[in-house]
Amino acid sequence: MDIFRYLLIVLIGYLIGCSNLAYYIARAKGFDIQKTGTGNPGASNAMMLLGWKFGILVALHDIGKAALAVWLCSKLFPSLALCRELAGAACILGHLFPFYLRFRGGKGFASTIGTILMLNWRVALCILAVMVVLVLITDYIVVGTVTTVVAYPAYCAATQQFFAAAILTVVALIILYKHRENFVRILRGTEVGLRKANRGEMRIDRK
Repeated sequence: MDIFRYLLIVLIGYLIGCSNLAYYIARAKGFDIQKTGTGNPGASNAMMLLGWKFGILVALHDIGKAALAVWLCSKLFPSLALCRELAGAACILGHLFPFYLRFRGGKGFASTIGTILMLNWRVALCILAVMVVLVLITDYIVVGTVTTVVAYPAYCAATQQFFAAAILTVVALIILYKHRENFVRILRGTEVGLRKANRGEMRIDRK
């Protein structure tokens, strides 16, 4: 029955999404990333605490695991409608709520990029180009996050892919909620910008 195959897609995507390289690297280096810096076990906090090399490594891992989930499920269940969208959404949710971290994971930005790249790489590249420009102008990565997670569901809706839009909109709303503290910090002027992060002021090896 299709319902069981859909449940299997969700399970596969979720378990792949639970892999958190930022957490593993931090543990290997002797600290808990959930209690250091912004407390977010994701690429941006890894970059702030450990430098660009580790930030990029974590980002590539998070993008790659979403791409893997979408690709694997599309190969296992090629005839199921919305298989790829559901696998990507489940992977993002696994990143957001990993069971072994008491459901306190990252914020889903990189995994969303990985999902969109697998769903429609041309649209993904357009979104990424706009995102990069906005981040450079505003200095805030969260602006790029908002652009990315909102733009693709909007594209799906505009092209009448309504079920895909619905699935990805739910995920987008959860991601935006997870970033609520970033929005508050921007309003207060305390959000760590890209330039400050690049200066390495939060690097743990400088403390």
